[in-house]
Amino acid sequence: MNTLYYGDNLDILRRYVDDETVDLIYLDPPFNSKANYNMLFEEHDGTKSAAQFQAFEDTWHWDQSAAAAYQEVAERGEKISQAIIAMRQMLGDTDMLAYLSMMAIRLIELRRVLKPTGSIYLHCDPTASHYLKIIMDMIFGIKYYRNELIWKRSTSHSDSKKYPNI
Repeated sequence: MNTLYYGDNLDILRRYVDDETVDLIYLDPPFNSKANYNMLFEEHDGTKSAAQFQAFEDTWHWDQSAAAAYQEVAERGEKISQAIIAMRQMLGDTDMLAYLSMMAIRLIELRRVLKPTGSIYLHCDPTASHYLKIIMDMIFGIKYYRNELIWKRSTSHSDSKKYPNI
């Protein structure tokens, strides 16, 4: 109780979290933004410091790790197995499938630790939300889906490559 774990949540879930012990899960995972994020520091007076380090890389590639996560999900023999196999047929061995495989194996573990009366909220972006909805439906069950929450912005953000977000 009241313990902070640092590291890969898949390893933490498997090693330290018992079945059906969690009431609420909020996920704010990497978004597959294809960017690196740095931890920036400030000086005592509040000015930006040159000191920084890479917090995490939000770029996914189909590699050995992605293939292993995919294989573990595909071999489960459950609905999620059928879904991830279908996604591979649609997407191929792509960066998106690598991201979805990484998420699927973790969502399976999160389902294991979530109490039957618990809730899970997944914060994701539009590039993968439709795929993640299918993955979550296969893991948690379609009938348990309650709602999609969408941010409402008060002003648009101009972006010449797509319609502005409002």
